[in-house]
Amino acid sequence: MSLEQFMNEAISPWLKEDGPDSDIVMSSRVRLARNFEDTPFPLIAEEEQMDNILSFFKEEFNHQTYNQYKDFEFVRMADLNSTEKQVLVEKHLISPHLADKSKYGATLISKNEQVSIMVNEEDHIRAQLYFPGFQLEKALQQAFELDDWLETKINYAFDENRGYLTSCPTNVGTGLRASVMMHLPALALTRKINRMLPAINQLGLVVRGIYGEGSEAIGNIFQISNQITLGRSEEDIIEDLKGVVEKLIEHERHARSILLDQSSLELEDRVFRSYGILQHSRIIESKETAKCLSDVRLGIDLGFISNISKSILNELVVLTQPAFLQQYAKKMLTPNERDVFRASLIRERFTMEQKEEY
Repeated sequence: MSLEQFMNEAISPWLKEDGPDSDIVMSSRVRLARNFEDTPFPLIAEEEQMDNILSFFKEEFNHQTYNQYKDFEFVRMADLNSTEKQVLVEKHLISPHLADKSKYGATLISKNEQVSIMVNEEDHIRAQLYFPGFQLEKALQQAFELDDWLETKINYAFDENRGYLTSCPTNVGTGLRASVMMHLPALALTRKINRMLPAINQLGLVVRGIYGEGSEAIGNIFQISNQITLGRSEEDIIEDLKGVVEKLIEHERHARSILLDQSSLELEDRVFRSYGILQHSRIIESKETAKCLSDVRLGIDLGFISNISKSILNELVVLTQPAFLQQYAKKMLTPNERDVFRASLIRERFTMEQKEEY
């Protein structure tokens, strides 16, 4: 897949597939932090050393294929403008931190966008792999195999007692960050989420917004991930996270059942009001868009709406973000122009979906 396709297609190919518990768990991700044994970490490395890392990855892995992950594309941050970098952030292919390291940062992205390997972020390597729905164990196994593939050509910084060495002490040990993206509208509507989040944090997990650290949980989408990497095996970390996610799924389904039993008409009205706003608005801000998309997604899951697929909503979550709007428009837009263009794109996408039905 070319860079142009990464930029112009809002939804990654893997996200079009359904996965286990996909009515609540949108995606599962495993990320591994690694560093070269004989090179200072990016925070203190000299420019020549950082450039050597980039050259190595381009020579060894550009357009290579590993198992089902085909034709890795090497993308250097210095070759992108600010909007293009932000598009990759909005698609979760790179982190905001890597986007800021414009000179010596890069990424390798597989054709189906399921794997991205960030180069010279906080660590030399941050390899992340996504699966649709609730598939943490499968993601971990695939990440292990990807890690072994990389290690055939790289000697990692590793200590027998501490494990993998990383720039941030919280990643030392396994170097593993596992996370799930969850849609929890019923827990938010019943306000039970406010009581549950502090309890999750006390279990050594962290709850963030859709774009990770420092981001806001808009559209009732929450990212749940591990915090501890040292002194635990990768399997134990996954098992702990899996147990909490299973409980959240159970509580969300129970909350949806209560809403249907006690406030079915009010809930249906909320869903269709949001559906109407998305179909007919001429101006719409990003927060209102996220709220309406959340309502419509819930309506699809509960059977209120049957003529719209969730993949369209996944697409619109990205397509309506500020950078992607400007990339799509081929020009910079003021905030008001973005709100107008966002409404137009949503109407257009729903119209296309309805035509495909006939």
